[in-house]
Amino acid sequence: MDNSATSFPKPPAVIEAMKRYALEIGASAGRGAYREAMASAAVIAECRRRLAKLFNGQRPEHFIFTSNCSDGLNLALKGLVLYQLKQGRKPHCICTCIDHNSVLRPLTAMEELGWITQTRVPVDGKTGLVDPQDIRKAIRPETCLIAATLASNVTGTLQSVRDISAVTRGHNIPLVLDAAQAAGHVAIDVEADGLDLLAMPGHKGLMGPLGTGVLYIRPGIEKIMQPLKEGGTGSVSEQPRQPEVLPDRFESGSHNAIGIAGLAEGVQWLLDRGMQQVMSHDRELIATFIEGVSVVEIPGLRYFGPQGVANRVGVFSVRMDGFTPHELALALEKGYGILTRAGIHCAPLAHEAIGTLATNGTTRFSFGPFLSVADVNYATDCLADLAIAQREGRVVASLKT
Repeated sequence: MDNSATSFPKPPAVIEAMKRYALEIGASAGRGAYREAMASAAVIAECRRRLAKLFNGQRPEHFIFTSNCSDGLNLALKGLVLYQLKQGRKPHCICTCIDHNSVLRPLTAMEELGWITQTRVPVDGKTGLVDPQDIRKAIRPETCLIAATLASNVTGTLQSVRDISAVTRGHNIPLVLDAAQAAGHVAIDVEADGLDLLAMPGHKGLMGPLGTGVLYIRPGIEKIMQPLKEGGTGSVSEQPRQPEVLPDRFESGSHNAIGIAGLAEGVQWLLDRGMQQVMSHDRELIATFIEGVSVVEIPGLRYFGPQGVANRVGVFSVRMDGFTPHELALALEKGYGILTRAGIHCAPLAHEAIGTLATNGTTRFSFGPFLSVADVNYATDCLADLAIAQREGRVVASLKT
């Protein structure tokens, strides 16, 4: 139950596609005109087409492959800022206090270099929701980007992205959206949602392997972004400058083609099921967990974020009296075979907002499509068992530590 870190298991087709690439293709796309190199290019192009279909992108070439979501967010944030600096401006950036370190750290690094100023918009401590009007109030004439997190990896809070994008579009400011916990879990339509840059990992909800990621760039936004690296693209090799055409402008060096082969099948797995079915299953798991921890009234247990199915994804941070977050995670693993993640989850401001930063964070359950209602019922039963044992003094020390 740690699908927020990486989804597991993967659809069988993901593994088979990677195996086929390793055994039958094995070439680098754009680095040869022979059959295997062309087959590698075809795999990459097909993955872009499937991504464009899943997210309703205008053009497949605007889906840029990255090594993970952090890589994509760095490209989006720094690419926009570097362009502004090149124009002789010192830009202002806005983020939120629910954001992951993949947003917070690039902005902090640029602030320490004197490149930018930044404003962090607060969130509601109970729900983790951002008020779009707070974003509006933070905007300055020199604001060059607004970064937001669609779904929190701590509270599971799902933001109203269209309300946020209405603010950013109204001021003609690019919106950088971190979809690490949302892509593959909720329906995202880059056109209807008004998205400018959408960063996502391949290895979480998109069901692909580690080492894959995607940055969607709305047509036109690439003109106000600076590449972060230059190098071989397999195109216009006679020129010493990076090509202007997408995706080559932002993709230097050989691709992780074997990973992209797997990612293509993960995306196809979602397309075959349809996002409505995926979301319906996710909501069923969410409702089951909430009922399991609420109806039974597990003593000393509380969960954070929205206290219902609305405005959330299947991510639950919990605290239980008598256990530190790490003790609870270890007890769940040792005693019941349940795998969770304890700590700050690379999102210190989110934990500060919900009041758990100073006490070492929370224990996090995060669901994926291969978990069942029975699995979630088992988890809440185990939490109840641990809570009762703790209250009655029956928890063995070795089970905790």
